[in-house]
Amino acid sequence: LGKIVPDSIARSEPLDIDGPMSERDVIEDLRTVAQKNQVFRSYLGMGFSDCITPPVIQRNILENPGWYTQYTPYQSEIAQGRLEALLNFQTLIGDLTGLPVSNSSLLDEATAAAEAMSMCLGIKARQGATTFFVSNRCHPATIEVIRTRALPLGIVVLVEDEKSFDYAGTDGLFAALLQYPATDGCIEDYREVAAKVHDAGAMVVVAADLLSLVLLTPPAEFGADVCVGNSQRFGVPLGYGGPHAGFFSTREEYKRQIPGRIVGVSKDVKGRRALRLALQTREQHIRREKATSNICTAQVLLAIMASMYAVYHGPKGLLRIANRLHRLAVALGVGLSKLGYSLSSNVFFDTVHVKVDPAVQEQILAGCRKLKINLRSYEEGSLVIALDETTSIRDLEDVLSCFATNNPMLFSVSDLVNEVETGLPEPHARKGEILTHPVFRTYHSETEFLRYVHRLQAKDLSLTTSMIPLGSCTMKLNATSEMIPVTWPEFGRMHPFCPVDQAQGYRELFSRLEGMLAEITGFAAVSLQPNAGSQGEYAGLLVIRRHLEELGQGERNICLIPQSAHGTNPASAVMAGFKVVVVKCDDQGNIDVADLRSKATKHQDFLAASMITYPSTHGVFEGSIREVCQIIHEHGGQVYLDGANLNAQVGVCRPGDYGADVCHLNLHKTFCIPHGGGGPGMGPIGVAAHLAPYLPGHPLVSTGGEKALGPISAAPWGSASILPISYVFIALLGSPGLTKSTQVAILNANYMAHRLREHYPLLYTGESGFVAHEFILDFRHLKKTSGVEVEDVAKRLMDYGFHAPTVSFPVPGTLMIEPTESECRAELDRFCDALISIRGEIQEIEDGTMDREDNLLKNAPHTCLEATSDEWSHGYPRERAVFPTNSTREHKFWPPVARINNVFGDRNLVCSCPPIEDYE
Repeated sequence: LGKIVPDSIARSEPLDIDGPMSERDVIEDLRTVAQKNQVFRSYLGMGFSDCITPPVIQRNILENPGWYTQYTPYQSEIAQGRLEALLNFQTLIGDLTGLPVSNSSLLDEATAAAEAMSMCLGIKARQGATTFFVSNRCHPATIEVIRTRALPLGIVVLVEDEKSFDYAGTDGLFAALLQYPATDGCIEDYREVAAKVHDAGAMVVVAADLLSLVLLTPPAEFGADVCVGNSQRFGVPLGYGGPHAGFFSTREEYKRQIPGRIVGVSKDVKGRRALRLALQTREQHIRREKATSNICTAQVLLAIMASMYAVYHGPKGLLRIANRLHRLAVALGVGLSKLGYSLSSNVFFDTVHVKVDPAVQEQILAGCRKLKINLRSYEEGSLVIALDETTSIRDLEDVLSCFATNNPMLFSVSDLVNEVETGLPEPHARKGEILTHPVFRTYHSETEFLRYVHRLQAKDLSLTTSMIPLGSCTMKLNATSEMIPVTWPEFGRMHPFCPVDQAQGYRELFSRLEGMLAEITGFAAVSLQPNAGSQGEYAGLLVIRRHLEELGQGERNICLIPQSAHGTNPASAVMAGFKVVVVKCDDQGNIDVADLRSKATKHQDFLAASMITYPSTHGVFEGSIREVCQIIHEHGGQVYLDGANLNAQVGVCRPGDYGADVCHLNLHKTFCIPHGGGGPGMGPIGVAAHLAPYLPGHPLVSTGGEKALGPISAAPWGSASILPISYVFIALLGSPGLTKSTQVAILNANYMAHRLREHYPLLYTGESGFVAHEFILDFRHLKKTSGVEVEDVAKRLMDYGFHAPTVSFPVPGTLMIEPTESECRAELDRFCDALISIRGEIQEIEDGTMDREDNLLKNAPHTCLEATSDEWSHGYPRERAVFPTNSTREHKFWPPVARINNVFGDRNLVCSCPPIEDYE
């Protein structure tokens, strides 16, 4: 490592982290921690409800590495299974909301609402369009996340009563957000409000409860232009706040403005139906500082679970669940009335708002605590009770007994449930059928459903098949022992807003993990709230912004970003209210220090920050990193370090030591949280001591610094239930194991670079000729000599049973390869052998022995259907096309579709399940 990691930043002392521990010991230790959590029946609502995860989904999706070790489906041909599941998700959302265009998930409900605000502002961009109205009956976390997001963009957020607000008389109004049902459970007829918003020239955004939409009028029918929410109720555990899949749907005319990723229906070169990510699915990488969103990570695994919940239960099952829940809520309301209480509304789905004498309220809550029940204190003199799928008649008896305050109940709750009249009155009741597509009406026995799930799984390449050597993405294997605690009920059934004394196990886990991450990075404090790397970037920049404002330097708004930066960097900077100034890179791909110094000097009165990736996005430890940080500090700025490449630093060097002020940590990369097919992710931030007071807080739970920012995620600790994964990973390895992992990751990359550089140009190396943990191979010259482009190589790798490395990032026409420390030498050689063999195939084209158009690369990938067809029109043997190596003869992953026509898919966007005839 002495030739790779600069002496100026290399650490000689070991990390102060205990371990290593055995798998058995760490699981037993974490079991003790988990048991400190008290799992109450939490009827708190606010966008989170307990639910039942069907065991067939838990075992075969949530706990199945064939689903959770997949990467984001950028290579669509070998991701057809999860793309179909996501298309089902989009269809589910579009059907229930009534809005035809849905994305394939966002991070949570609150940030989805914030994304809707940004989209509406972009659509209504005009002079003076700066005001966003929010109903005061939206969920509290949503309101505060919107305020956080609006502040740096100069958006005025008005939180008032939606019935009395003067929409027409409000200058610059561009959109209004309504909660449906309201946070207190009341169901309103928003037709008149929506009409007033539209008459004012603004758009209507509705944050909706997805399960309620099974019975309620779809938001589109009363005027919604956008609908957002959380799909957690569809079989995804509470998990103390996440991960859960937010949803976002909109009207057809806004399909090219929708944030996030869209799965679209296209066709392959053989004319067969095929699925792909469509339109602006990496908008932040393409538009960079002009992007309106930095959303990169979705919540794919959780969206798949939600879609499969709908597939498994079908429309009849969902109606049965929703009607039963509504009946229990109506019975609760009637029971409360019989006990002498009055309700704030008689029109509700599953959430009852009851007025309570303040003198009696504490007595009721004390009785609930004895029975391990959490209710929500709402306005003074009222309580809100949000029932859920797990609620039973016995639960109702317990709740009502608390309201009886030791007096006998003169009625049978069981009889009450059976006798009450249910059904929503006009105009609230949904008319017509739901989920009419056959996929939601077919797989309702466990046998058929299990086979459907495994058919889809077989269409996807995951880490169970082969290495996925994606540069910048760190696709390491997630050990089984790391995954086990995720589904423990002590972690899974905790409501994020339960009283903190019930979550002492989580608090201990957070404290331990924050300490470990602080030691690894050299920072003073850590926030676990950001639930994606993009969110971590945004949070880190907001912390810097707040610090500068506190110093009286709020005018500082320039952010210097190298040309090689991740696309989310400039997008995040713009969202945080900064102006991006690009810094050049030199011929070796390093930051041009002279250009950096020049621009830092030019903008020194307004310099706020610089965003740097280290090791560089080009896969090199730049020797000038200390100087780079010093230049920024000398000119009054702060250094934001993108932690995407931390897998090359753990135990070897620490960002906090060489000059960074803040760094986000991709737990789904370095610290082993699975990518899950494109999410979940976690992006905590570490900060130096002077920035610690500004770490993000939350309106409902005490967290963050003394001068905390508002929340940037819906839950106080983001996707808390997957944090045990990273904790177990660190505890298993301990200080020596963490350092060795980094050393092996760097060794593996240099081994592969050494083998492959004889066949493909190695684009960048450090001063000593070595790379860091990843490297870039250049394919640009091949287009002239053979007509082959890097995409052809990526598709040909599928025939060899591999997922391509990162294509054309950060340099067009290249592959960026990262093997990680998880892979053995045999697997590294298998991949190198594949690329070397492909170079031989290209040589045949260059020599003229294979046609420039009809060749193994241009026609890749080759499907089983094509290989077994009676006709074979290519000028090379079938066997060579589909069995290019001995290993593919022993175990063959068959791409389910041929190369997909991306242009056709974008021009003919279909983002919901097509008619069943299209499947023939």
